[in-house]
Amino acid sequence: MNATKSRRVSLAVVLAALMLCTAATRDQFDEIYARSRSVETSLRTVTARFTEESTSSLLSTPVISRGTLAVIRPDRIIMRYSDPAGRILLIDGDQLTIVWPSRGIRETSNIGEARRRIDKYFVDKSPNELRRSFTIAAHVAADRANPNCWEVAMTPTRSQIRQGLTGLTLWIDRTSTMLRTMRMEFPSGDTKTLTFDDVVVNTPVDPRTFSIE
Repeated sequence: MNATKSRRVSLAVVLAALMLCTAATRDQFDEIYARSRSVETSLRTVTARFTEESTSSLLSTPVISRGTLAVIRPDRIIMRYSDPAGRILLIDGDQLTIVWPSRGIRETSNIGEARRRIDKYFVDKSPNELRRSFTIAAHVAADRANPNCWEVAMTPTRSQIRQGLTGLTLWIDRTSTMLRTMRMEFPSGDTKTLTFDDVVVNTPVDPRTFSIE
C-alpha cells in the first residue's frame, strides 16, 4: 500500500472507531456492545490528546508522534501534531487535507470511497453483521499499557477489507466504555497505534478548530 492510501485508510478507520468505539461477539462483548451503544448514540463531540506510534519495515525504530484531536460528528476530525510541530491532518466530510509547513506539504484528496467502505463494514452494524466481515476475539486486556480495558481483536475475513487493513485491535475502557487505544495493521506489515488521553466528550468545540491557516 502506498503512503497516501495508507493515510486515507488509517484516518477513515480512526473516524469510524471513534464513532463506533466497540465491536461485539456472542460472549462477554454482548455486554460491551449494549453498554457502549448508549454512549455511542449520545456522542456528539470528542477532544483528546493522542500518542501515535508507527512501525515499518523501512524503519529501524518506531516513529513516535504526539498531538491533540478534535471530533464533531458525523464527519469532522482534526489531528494537530505538537511533535512534529505544525503537522495537521483534517477530515471534513469526504475531504482529507494534510498540512506540514516545515516540509512544504499541503495535500488535499477525496476519501469518500474509503469512508463509504469503512461505513459499509463498521458503522451502525449489529454484532451479527460485524461477525460476517471479521473474526473477533475479545477478553480483558492483560497488558499494563492498557489497564482496566477490554481488548477486541478484529481480523477481516473479506478480501475487500484486507486490501487496506489486515488487523484492527481496540482497547476499550471498562468504566467509561470509551476507546483508549487502537492498533491498525496493514498489508505491508506496517502498523499504526493511537493511544488517547484526557478524553472529553460532548463539550462545545469551536468550529474554528477545524480551520487551517
